[in-house]
Amino acid sequence: MWNGDYLFLLRELVAKDFKVRYRNMSLGVFWSLLNPLVMMAVYTYVFTRILARPLPHFSVHLLCGLIPFNFFTIAWLSATNSLIENVAIIKRIPMKREIIPIASILSNLTHLLIQLGLLLFFVLISGLSVNINWLWLPVVWGLEIMFLIGLGLASSAMNLFVRDVRYVVESINLLLFWIVPIVYTFDNVPVDFRDLYQYNPVAALILATQTIILGGAAPSARLLIKLALVSAVSMGLGFTIFRRAEKRFYEYL
Repeated sequence: MWNGDYLFLLRELVAKDFKVRYRNMSLGVFWSLLNPLVMMAVYTYVFTRILARPLPHFSVHLLCGLIPFNFFTIAWLSATNSLIENVAIIKRIPMKREIIPIASILSNLTHLLIQLGLLLFFVLISGLSVNINWLWLPVVWGLEIMFLIGLGLASSAMNLFVRDVRYVVESINLLLFWIVPIVYTFDNVPVDFRDLYQYNPVAALILATQTIILGGAAPSARLLIKLALVSAVSMGLGFTIFRRAEKRFYEYL
């Protein structure tokens, strides 16, 4: 169990990661807004003007996908690199080392909240409404964070032994963009693959977010069960891999 000292350390590490990320940047956290805004503008122009395939509230549809996708990819990569980037802290302070990748993931929640504010702005100017089903958002995001923690623990440990892991993560993130419903809808997924498709936790999160915000409805129980199952398995495997690998950390630090 984590005691108060570990929770204090986790909070301090989250704050440190956030400050370091924007140190010496003149625009600071504005970059959290700029990235999804630029991507939304480009894809909106391409798919509504050049390809002429408009969807209702296309900008909101894009943000419902881009914001979860950006959070996932940035948080996973930062967690993967976290042990290597915090070697001095690991050697100097006796602690549960899994705090490092977990803090790296949680530090990205600040950017997520800022971007969700941007999403809320576009929801309101698009004529959509906020309703009680928005209360499902913390639930689905909580499950996604569980999945990320498991994934980040495993990849951070493996990256300590094989430094190429971070590049594998970057490549997977590039591929992932095209296998989640950001620039297309779930209806474009072949019927025979839709059940399997929903086991992709990033796709499930985006589908749930689109259902809540664009559809004004609660995510289906079937989708939530799949997301919860994959997230629980990921967290369990992540902690198992990390704790087994931890015995050899000092050989590679």
